[in-house]
Amino acid sequence: MIKKILLAAALALPMLASAQTLKIGIVDVDEIFQKMPDTDEAQNKLAEVSKKYEDEYGKLQDEMKRRYDEIQAMPEDELPTIRERKLRDFQEYQQKVAQFEQSAGQELQKVQQDLISPIYQKINNAVQSVGQEGGYSLIEAKVSQLVLYYGNPVEDITNLVKAKLGIK
Repeated sequence: MIKKILLAAALALPMLASAQTLKIGIVDVDEIFQKMPDTDEAQNKLAEVSKKYEDEYGKLQDEMKRRYDEIQAMPEDELPTIRERKLRDFQEYQQKVAQFEQSAGQELQKVQQDLISPIYQKINNAVQSVGQEGGYSLIEAKVSQLVLYYGNPVEDITNLVKAKLGIK
């Protein structure tokens, strides 16, 4: 029995010693992202692309409204073949507008990802660098809605990462 207790204590001592050297950092990635010079440029480019899609979508909507109004303005005694053709054309145009909307949304997401990914990669590289230089065992993203309390041995390294990236 004593041997088991001594063995358990011998196994636990190294774990306790390593727990004392545990160094944990948190970093506010959102704050850093907002202050990155690349972020403004990316947001401006994204706004440009978005505006182009919105303008084109507006033109498509105007044309669809024109076609709808044309159908509504048809006389009651319009020939069935003409009425059907106009309705069919309107429905096909509606589908084209919906396809454009879907494609534009997907392309806008891709553009956003292409513009923002390199910024997050820079932040990640800076966090990695600060983590290695500072001897941190763990660095987590600080999400203000989720953090209820942090204290020793947790250290907020946001300013260190910002300094590494050359931002204030």
